[in-house]
Amino acid sequence: MSTELFSLQGKVALVTGATHGLGMAMAMGLGKAGATLVINGHSSQEKVDAALKEHRDAGITAHGYLFNVTDEQQVADAVEKIETEVGPIDILVNNAGIIRRTPMLEMELAEWENVIRTDLTGVFIMTKPVVSSMIKRGGGKVINICSMMSELGRNSVGAYAAAKGGLKMLTRNMATEWAKHNVQVNGIGPGYFATSQTAPIRVDGNPMNEFIISRTPAGRWGDPEDLQGATVFLSSRASDFVTGQIVYVDGGILATIGRPANES
Repeated sequence: MSTELFSLQGKVALVTGATHGLGMAMAMGLGKAGATLVINGHSSQEKVDAALKEHRDAGITAHGYLFNVTDEQQVADAVEKIETEVGPIDILVNNAGIIRRTPMLEMELAEWENVIRTDLTGVFIMTKPVVSSMIKRGGGKVINICSMMSELGRNSVGAYAAAKGGLKMLTRNMATEWAKHNVQVNGIGPGYFATSQTAPIRVDGNPMNEFIISRTPAGRWGDPEDLQGATVFLSSRASDFVTGQIVYVDGGILATIGRPANES
């Protein structure tokens, strides 16, 4: 099999929420596969610039834009600017998202709506203008970053689980509507990954650290680079007949009910 199937040379890839963590890692994977990167952030230009430096230091052609994926006008303006300044967007990775760990009986409506708007409605807002352009050009790739909470519930993350469960079905409906236009829409569901956000609990003796390792058949936290293969595959010609699928990169968590306590 030719590695050209997985090459992204000549493609423009936009990754939202890509200034750190898993978004940064996925963007780096796309850049290493040859794509011209466009990364998005919304909190500060400084964070966008710092991420751009990392990509450029790695020899990747990268551009950065500051906008909020929940603002329809900002998104429309940004997409037009990107396609004018960089080129038509061939690959869209909808990664921007937030989580609020609040029990539902204690959660204010405004907090609930903020999570739903960012994690679910924001994908709808972001994808519409990009796919409209893809359809005119004859095709493209969309990857929505789902979650194990697209399949499982967990205490205190009701809004996040509702949004990510909705995103799974939005992904399938986008795939259904746009397959005839040669636009493939898939999702990636990350498991538990070693990032700066999880660093405080990834220490020996922490009950959550021990739970994650024991619950994961692979016996470890994921490395952000573990997401790069799936991201490149779903962005490349190798996945031209794959659409409407959610690929869970979770070390096997969703494949099992868990290891018995006395199993090594």
